[in-house]
Amino acid sequence: MDSPEASHETRAEAAHHRVIIVGGGNGGVSAAARLRRAGVSDIAVIEPQAVHRYQPLFSHVAGGTARASQTSRPQADVMPKGVRWVRDAVEAVDPAARTVTTSGGDVLGYDHLVLSPGMVKDGTAVAGLAEALDTPEVTSHYELDGAVKLSALLRDMRSGTVVFTQPPGPASCSGAAQKPMYQACAYWRALGCLDDIRVVLVVPEETVFGLAHIDAELERVVAEFGIEVRTASEIRAVSGAERKVAIGRIGEPDAEEVRYDVLNVVPPQSAPTWISAAGLAAADDPEGFVEVDPETLRHRRFDDVWAIGDAAGTTNSKSGGALRKQTFVVAENLAAALRGQEPTRRYDGYGVCPLTVSRSSVVWAEFDPDGRPDPTISFLPQMYRENRLAWIADRYVLPWVYWNLILRGRV
Repeated sequence: MDSPEASHETRAEAAHHRVIIVGGGNGGVSAAARLRRAGVSDIAVIEPQAVHRYQPLFSHVAGGTARASQTSRPQADVMPKGVRWVRDAVEAVDPAARTVTTSGGDVLGYDHLVLSPGMVKDGTAVAGLAEALDTPEVTSHYELDGAVKLSALLRDMRSGTVVFTQPPGPASCSGAAQKPMYQACAYWRALGCLDDIRVVLVVPEETVFGLAHIDAELERVVAEFGIEVRTASEIRAVSGAERKVAIGRIGEPDAEEVRYDVLNVVPPQSAPTWISAAGLAAADDPEGFVEVDPETLRHRRFDDVWAIGDAAGTTNSKSGGALRKQTFVVAENLAAALRGQEPTRRYDGYGVCPLTVSRSSVVWAEFDPDGRPDPTISFLPQMYRENRLAWIADRYVLPWVYWNLILRGRV
């Protein structure tokens, strides 16, 4: 796709746009592409990063089954033709004035605003975690540098204790916290050293995933690898100097102290604070997500504001697969609104999490908001069982689909 020559815009050019999209990740770029295919013009995407990353591959990088270079492309290369890229970050939104203020000081007006900023990871939410992330033994594979660091740590490990954590509360594809763990266990088993490595998994749910049919598959894998699971638990504190992590049951005061040789942490996450500051979140929402109708994805109080992805206050599990369906709904509904029509498309709350449970198999978890199986391919309803086909789809097919179809608004 052609790079937009208008990316070096002047402030005069940037004064007003028919549609402004905040966030140039999966949701923002694919929504812009869908809107362009629907005939909508004068679209701007606000995104500060110069590199676009396909984040589902981070788990494969961490697990040693993908290269870091395969996750990234220049942001300019993925921007849809005819869409203006504003390389800046959002500082504030004024929905009454219909303006967005960037950190560089520009004030951009809009007719419609689509919010897809993702969530913010907060390393300071756990005592000592921010400092521990700078030590050699602690990392987070939710960032590419951290995934590369984890890959080397797991590759070189032959004995000791490794702890993997999943945060309580909302998180982007929270099941991804487990993916490198299973790949590493398969690797250590092949080397013959798995019995010398203690693997501890910390999850906030009462079960390993939270859905009965997926739990059954994962519990079998957990038992096979001898993983110790701390359910309904969270990490309370980390001491990088002593290589110790405190793990406690949620809502209970006591904590278990575990000494680790490797610690992979997914930090707590929340929506960007400027969403609440703009009055775009519900008053009773502590996470500060954009208050939208979960089906139309239109704001409940501001008809010209829409939201998709992790920062949207929807009822689904937050994931890239859910986002693909949301971008279709928003593009169709927003285009209808620009024509003076009522939105008719509805998001069904679909969620998906391909769980890599070895170095060659995946448990493909697809579900509706109530946790019932919701397979995309109706004649393959058993895809949630561990299988090789799902691995091929997750590792090879989906990245190609992402770069060539999803970001172009074609699927």
